Amino acid sequence: MPTIEDRIAAAEKRLKQLQTQREQIEARQLARVLKGQRADDTRRKILTGAVVLSAVEHGEAGWSRETLMALLSDCLTRADDRALFGLPTLASPSSQ
Repeated sequence: MPTIEDRIAAAEKRLKQLQTQREQIEARQLARVLKGQRADDTRRKILTGAVVLSAVEHGEAGWSRETLMALLSDCLTRADDRALFGLPTLASPSSQ
């Protein structure tokens, strides 16, 4: 028959296992929420971009292609992002 110390040790071990399980479940739930938030953010950006591009194409809301390109040129710094819109690459800070 196990001693009281053995039973306590077994109960503590089981408690640690359950705590670890709970932490894993909470981490998965948080990851799922964050993934959903990122997906929603990406969708908002895509839809916003589609609206702006449509406005530019149709000359609506005072947006001209030149205005959009100037804004993109001011905001985009990564070479691959700039290339996507046909903007020239920026000089790297080390070459100035």
